[in-house]
Amino acid sequence: MSEIANAVVAEWLEEVTLPDLVERDVLHPPFAEFSQILAVVGPRRAGKTFYFFQLIRDLIRAGAKKTDVLFVDFEDYRLAEIRDDPMGKLLEAFHRLTGHLPKYVFLDEIQQLPDWSRVVRTLHNRRTLRVAISGSNSHLLGREVATELRGRCLECRILPFSFLEFLRLKKVKFSPAQMHTAARGSLMAAFQDFLFHGGFPDVAASDSPMHRRQLLQGYFETIYYKDILDRHDIRAKETLEVLMRHAVDQAGDLFSISAFSQTLKSRGLDASKRTLSNYLGYLEDAFFVIPSEKFAFSQHQRTANPVKCYLFDTGFKQLGVSFSENRGKLLENLVAIELRRRGSEFFYYRDRLECDFVVADSGRPVSCIQVCWELNEKNLGRELAGLRAASERLGTKTNFILTYDQAGEESGIQLIPVWRWLLAWKKH
Repeated sequence: MSEIANAVVAEWLEEVTLPDLVERDVLHPPFAEFSQILAVVGPRRAGKTFYFFQLIRDLIRAGAKKTDVLFVDFEDYRLAEIRDDPMGKLLEAFHRLTGHLPKYVFLDEIQQLPDWSRVVRTLHNRRTLRVAISGSNSHLLGREVATELRGRCLECRILPFSFLEFLRLKKVKFSPAQMHTAARGSLMAAFQDFLFHGGFPDVAASDSPMHRRQLLQGYFETIYYKDILDRHDIRAKETLEVLMRHAVDQAGDLFSISAFSQTLKSRGLDASKRTLSNYLGYLEDAFFVIPSEKFAFSQHQRTANPVKCYLFDTGFKQLGVSFSENRGKLLENLVAIELRRRGSEFFYYRDRLECDFVVADSGRPVSCIQVCWELNEKNLGRELAGLRAASERLGTKTNFILTYDQAGEESGIQLIPVWRWLLAWKKH
């Protein structure tokens, strides 16, 4: 079987150029400086493999040679023929072809490698290799990687494109000076596209509405069948599908497990609160929903209240049974995705009045954010009152309202267009 390993490694080493890619903005030190294993996790089709290529390109630009790097895609059907120590065979082949062992090892779809965690720990223990791994959500969750690798890994999340990454794909350039020229129209058109169709790379790259919908439907079905049904051996298929469809149709609304359980019963479906709570957790693990709890200083009070459920990509909203343009909720969903991308801890505030987001640091509220499509005479008082109520109750100093395209100040509160807020954050 060494011939197979030779062929796989030789193909990688003979590859002249890396594929074209869109630069991803991910927070972590350069890969060459890692002392831990880099575990790349995220939704399907979000670009984990291409992020590996970005890291490899950066290594080569920093002085590494192609012959310092081994990249292996364990979904290569040929590798299944190597029954005895496939990783050992690949390293032997690399040494045979280059005269030395690699310095950097990238292992894609690692779950296909038998006893993968022991193999990766062994590689890491050599202290002469930098190791990066990625895996499929149906077999490998971020928390399971951390458990299997026993504190030796740094988790890196690759999500669908941010707005800045989306602009790179579309080759739309922007600068503060351009915001008062015709170039602003291109930026706003791109933002509209991004808002309604989401940031999955293949979806963003397509210009066909039908193809985009087919891709999103395929992602939905893969999450349903592979990442949840098969992985968790779920029998109540219809209950799960109804829950996922509800998440699409009611994204950004309050979700009560008790109320939803009663809705299911009225449809002849029976599911306990514990079951529904488990299913909701599976949807979060599979990068389909982002739950937001009601803010409270007590964890018990947080879990006793309904959650808001946002979609991990706004494009999924296109799959609703009757897609209605609730633009304000879609904008709010986009903000939730970006807060998650930035690693922010966030909640919603609800007492007599409501505020969409309370951003916290180690459980301490630091900022309140209200989101609405457009402030007008009908909603101005309500939006300002909700933001002020949350801010005064929680003692936050940074408070603002995000809108589609309104900027300025209203009664001492700053108004910021969402697109501008999205572009203001950069990796450090």
